[in-house]
Amino acid sequence: MAAVVHDEQLASLEGYRGALLRPGDEGFEEARRVHNGLVDIRPALIARCAGVADVQAALAFAREGGYEVSIRGGGHNVAGTALVEGGVTIDLSGMKGIYVDPAARTVRAQGGVTWGELNRETQVHGLAVTGGMISTTGIAGLTLGGGLGWLMPKHGLAIDNLLSAEIVTADGAVVTASAEGHPDLFWALRGGGGNFGVVTSFEYRLHEVGPTITGGLVVHPFEAAGDVLRFLRDFAAKAPDELMLVGALVHAPDGSGTKVSGIAVCHCGPPEQAADDLAELLAFGSPLDVQIGPIPYEAVNAMLDDAFPAGSLNYWKSSFLRDLSDEAIDTAIERFAAAPSPMSAIAFESFHGAVARVPVDATASPHRETSFNLLTAGIWPDAEGTGENIVWAQDTYAAMAPYALERRWQSYMDEDDRSGDPVAAAFGPNAARLAEVKAVYDPTNLFRRNVNIRPAGNS
Repeated sequence: MAAVVHDEQLASLEGYRGALLRPGDEGFEEARRVHNGLVDIRPALIARCAGVADVQAALAFAREGGYEVSIRGGGHNVAGTALVEGGVTIDLSGMKGIYVDPAARTVRAQGGVTWGELNRETQVHGLAVTGGMISTTGIAGLTLGGGLGWLMPKHGLAIDNLLSAEIVTADGAVVTASAEGHPDLFWALRGGGGNFGVVTSFEYRLHEVGPTITGGLVVHPFEAAGDVLRFLRDFAAKAPDELMLVGALVHAPDGSGTKVSGIAVCHCGPPEQAADDLAELLAFGSPLDVQIGPIPYEAVNAMLDDAFPAGSLNYWKSSFLRDLSDEAIDTAIERFAAAPSPMSAIAFESFHGAVARVPVDATASPHRETSFNLLTAGIWPDAEGTGENIVWAQDTYAAMAPYALERRWQSYMDEDDRSGDPVAAAFGPNAARLAEVKAVYDPTNLFRRNVNIRPAGNS
């Protein structure tokens, strides 16, 4: 029997300012939609919090009522962990406060902010911090998962720029985690996901970036994909910190289903340096289209948005590659040729520069090797294609396994990646320390709708 929240139960939430939505209420169906249209989950209650006090109250309601808890920021997580069937979803999407201190070069933003919203405010001052690859992604989930993005070769991951975080813990306490206060929790939050509480705001260090940088896409025929990816491999090996590179096997955006290959770039250095650093890329091959030049940083952060539309059905598989070998390239091309959907893609995200110079144990996220993160993104428009697209992504992941490391980017893990040992894949040598921190701040494992770290001593 589905869990139900009754009127008399809600009476205990006296003083709650946000919306409380149950199945059948106006707005519930919209509130339970997340970015991935494949996710079909119905919480018993969605608590759309207006502030920290609401988060405390909703968390107490769930804890005392024995409901499972999920936390929603931007709702982009492909596995749909923002929602919980028959439980209580603590929804931060209405908490949009942003305060930029240009003199100190810092920004504090609440948990419902997206990267596009954050960039809009920080770019007023020509400042930015490493954000996601897609502008509609929430800052909360992406940061807690590590925070890869267009600026990571120069400025590291989002977690490398996190100065503090306000968090409501499992017992309802509100604490600020930083290098000075609750340093163990601060370490765990930087890559440990939503395992430790509800983070209501984030404070980041900002850097001089933009408003105009150099970026865009170069597109080649699919027949040239092997040469393009081999060029990417060699070019990335000597790329400066200012240059982020993403290679891709994708479909043309005109809906024709035409397969193409390409490289997306973001260069955050001076224009004259960008011209020198990109000269070899711009001279390579016979591209179908070149759209690289001066561009607002905000536009770079949004240039892949259309390829990942809200409501499309998604099933992803990812892993880090040992290296982008000729065999790995050939296998990826062969698998992409069999992609059944004109929306699917295979991407190669370059990890180099500052992101790879941080010690593995400095933050909870251990992914600090110079390498490529491989993402197989199965994306399709309607339920009829679900079976064949999931099979394609699974078969592609299996085919690429011989070239992969036993390391996975946790934010890209889909629902069925919860089997096996996802904690070892996501956190590697940091897993044991994370379990110790979990035992302090969430000993009953209240926050388990995630790549779950079980508290130490709780088998």
